[in-house]
Amino acid sequence: MCPHWAMPALWRTGLLLSFISYSASLEEACVLGVVGQPISLPCFYNGLKLDSLNFSIEWRRDKDVVLRSVWEEARHVEIQSMSNANSTTVSSDAPQTGNFSLELSAVDPQESQTYYSLFLIIPGKEQSPPICRVCFRTAARFSSPLLKREEPVKGDETVFMCHSSGGFPEPAVRWLVDETEEPPDGSIRTFTAPLPGSLFYNITSHLIINISQDTSVSCVIENQSMNETLTSTSYGVRTSPVARRAAEAMWIFSTALCVVVGLMIFAALVYQIHLDRTSKRHCHSDKGHKDDCEDCEGETVVMNSEQVDSLTETDV
Repeated sequence: MCPHWAMPALWRTGLLLSFISYSASLEEACVLGVVGQPISLPCFYNGLKLDSLNFSIEWRRDKDVVLRSVWEEARHVEIQSMSNANSTTVSSDAPQTGNFSLELSAVDPQESQTYYSLFLIIPGKEQSPPICRVCFRTAARFSSPLLKREEPVKGDETVFMCHSSGGFPEPAVRWLVDETEEPPDGSIRTFTAPLPGSLFYNITSHLIINISQDTSVSCVIENQSMNETLTSTSYGVRTSPVARRAAEAMWIFSTALCVVVGLMIFAALVYQIHLDRTSKRHCHSDKGHKDDCEDCEGETVVMNSEQVDSLTETDV
């Protein structure tokens, strides 16, 4: 392979590796800010000795300057905050420590995806590339979802309503049936709208589904920016473990009672059959005796009738 062909290939490979390394460094510098809370955008400089120099720095959001600070021989002489949303500061001893991190008093939800860059400006020298570049994303926590279950009025379809508010950015909503199954297509309707006068979101989702009364249904709000998942579950008639244990105990008692009553009836039947068989055996053993008694009773009746006839004749 010719050397003049090999050099461009090596140059392209080196450029690609540099771009990958630069992209990875930007990803590592990405900072997540929670709306309304203070945040620090890190930047540490360990290049030129700045103790005896006159210089200034500029923190820029994209192309807009948000803070300008001036030092003369390591003495902080001026700081100008250009940000209207919140106050911004840099440590006054930054030249000695090398810590030029930008402190924001409160995170603004409008800065959903921005880049902050720090430029070092030394009089008499050309403008150099930024010494720090920080990817900045914002997010806010949603309220715990409120889940309501409406009993079916017509047919067997049950309506569920899930509501959450105050979060940022727009979240994802999922429904689960019995904690694992997803509802059928077309059964979910979700509405998202910003809160009045802010960029925070209200989210309301409805689920209409045909299920039994003891089926559990869960509403899941996912804020991927904050890696936060909020879940609310409706358990139907299974209101509490105490009620379930009471129902189980009642079922066991009813079952045991049925078994006992069945055994008593069975014992009574067996005893009645035993009595019937014993009575029949006595009847068979006393059959001859009963015939003799009947003959004697017959003779007695005949004799009594003859005596009555004789007394009648005598009277006559």
